[in-house]
Amino acid sequence: MSVSTQDRASAKPGMSAAKAGTGGLLLVLGIIFVAAALRAPFTSVGPLLKLIRDDLGLSNTQAGFITTLPLLAFALLSPFAPQLARRFGLARVLLLAMLSLSAGILIRSAAGAATFFAGTAVIGLAIAVCNVLLPGLIKGRFPARIGLMTGIYTVSMNLCAAAASGFSVPLAGEAGFGWRGTLLMWFIIAAAAVVLWIPQLKGSVQGNGSQSGKSGVNVWRSPLAWQVTLFMGLQSLLYYVLISWFSVILSERGMSLSQAGWILSLMQLAQLPFTFFVPLWAGRLKNQRGLVLITSILFFTGILGIWLGSTAWMVLWAICIGIGGGFAFGLAMMFFSLRTRSAQEASELSGMAQSVGYLLAAMGPALFGLLHDATDSWSLPLALLAAAALLLFAAGMGAGRNKVVGGR
Repeated sequence: MSVSTQDRASAKPGMSAAKAGTGGLLLVLGIIFVAAALRAPFTSVGPLLKLIRDDLGLSNTQAGFITTLPLLAFALLSPFAPQLARRFGLARVLLLAMLSLSAGILIRSAAGAATFFAGTAVIGLAIAVCNVLLPGLIKGRFPARIGLMTGIYTVSMNLCAAAASGFSVPLAGEAGFGWRGTLLMWFIIAAAAVVLWIPQLKGSVQGNGSQSGKSGVNVWRSPLAWQVTLFMGLQSLLYYVLISWFSVILSERGMSLSQAGWILSLMQLAQLPFTFFVPLWAGRLKNQRGLVLITSILFFTGILGIWLGSTAWMVLWAICIGIGGGFAFGLAMMFFSLRTRSAQEASELSGMAQSVGYLLAAMGPALFGLLHDATDSWSLPLALLAAAALLLFAAGMGAGRNKVVGGR
């Protein structure tokens, strides 16, 4: 800092502190609203999938592709997000991503199957950028509060996701908005995120060095990075398969669409306290293997219950899966920071994990629907999902070690 700059700062310390406080508050609010917009466009689709499928004349395999398409977009763009941020500035890239997300929501509800899938692809590309860059932003701007800010970020994301699942069917049916109008409503959250993020263009987000330069570590050659990637991919596969098909399974077992939607919402609400506390908990542990064990047991128990249990116990199985999902997502987001030494490395590991991980996850919903079409049963798809929960444990035991990418 130059002498003249120091003089100006010391002349008006109160004003400087006020500006810093306001800027910090706007950044936190911006992160909260960006996070809130990242899952609702997907979770609002699951409870309405049967209506969308019937209205657009889709097969179960094509309906599963509604979730697969944005996951493929995640896989395509995720590796390039850190480079985009270095070249154009983190704040500008995030703002462009939120503008694209808003446009995608509008396109998706316009008309016909073609625009539906086109809008879904745009939504996926926009969310891919935000998914990759936000963990690095948090590590760079809040180095002493990574667990707290990761918890706030994940709670905001999952709270809005749960609301989208729970209110979709009542809004589409009882409120008379239809599935198009219901999906269109999430434009409001995306537009609010755009407005709140605009002040960051004048701030220091793109100039804090968190996205500048190269890390000096090739994450693609690190076994630890691949274990984090596999953990990320498997927890995403479990999440998106269940978001896409859980309501359909319940409705085919005699529940109304509204009941199925609220159970799906309960599953996501069960995540909320754990998506906040698990990052805080994980950040204080020497390693996270114990948390991985809890995660896998919860997932396996819940999936086994859906497969073999009675519909009378579906609420319990949904809660088990929800808590397991809260553990898994909180751990995945923390691994990007805990297994790296800098914000740039965190973004690069995030990009790798979300690219390959979402490519793995992308196969889930469509394959799940395809297997159901081929066997006319949910048994084989659910058995494979239970196997994925066991693989999650194996990957997590490696990712949870007290090591960093590139370290010995």
